[in-house]
Amino acid sequence: MRVVVVYKWARNPTDALVRSDGSIDWRNARMTAGEDDPAALAAAFAIAAGSDGEVLGLTIGDGDASWALARGVERAWSVADAPSLVDNAATAAILAAAVRHLGEVDVVVIGDSRQDAGVPVALAGELGWPALVGLTSATTVDGRLQAARKVGGAAQTVLLPTPAVVGIAAEADVDRAPGMKELLAARKRPLTRLSLAELGVAPDDPESLGCAKPDSTPARVFAGEPAETAAQLVAALRSEGVL
Repeated sequence: MRVVVVYKWARNPTDALVRSDGSIDWRNARMTAGEDDPAALAAAFAIAAGSDGEVLGLTIGDGDASWALARGVERAWSVADAPSLVDNAATAAILAAAVRHLGEVDVVVIGDSRQDAGVPVALAGELGWPALVGLTSATTVDGRLQAARKVGGAAQTVLLPTPAVVGIAAEADVDRAPGMKELLAARKRPLTRLSLAELGVAPDDPESLGCAKPDSTPARVFAGEPAETAAQLVAALRSEGVL
């Protein structure tokens, strides 16, 4: 099978700070792969191993192709001029165009991230393929995908024909930092840079007109004895027209 693993390389949202005016300070946010991407990469290798296939890497925007190449991916593609999007549909459209550009692909594996929860299903819709999300692992059995996921308190095993999109959710940190040998090998592996124009996709980069914190009503704290604070609360509710 020809397996494409999609990964992102972006600023970690947990490192961001929200300023008093509502704008976001990204200066101390480090660039990192998505939290579920290592698990997706492991699943991609498991699928390929069960079918004597190959794993290809795909990223968009500021994606660091060496992240996947240093972890065993033989070839990678990057859509470097894709904008940094928060629109899941636009992201999926770019990814789908890139997958089609690669030719025959049997499986697309992508991290089922909370930050980009709609991308796997939207990508499947763009490709016209079935999708399975929330998976914990996947492999190949007799030319079909076999995947596992947790549904409620039960473990479910699912068989799925290809082509398909599978979303992998990490249960634990499975990333293994590559050594110097892997990093040097990554430099020799082919990286192809694509453009939106080559893919026939129009850039969709909405303009931000400003940021502001939402209006909020200040909280009031009533102090004193229970009977006194209860009377204050009732009086306040009446003054606000609640009672």
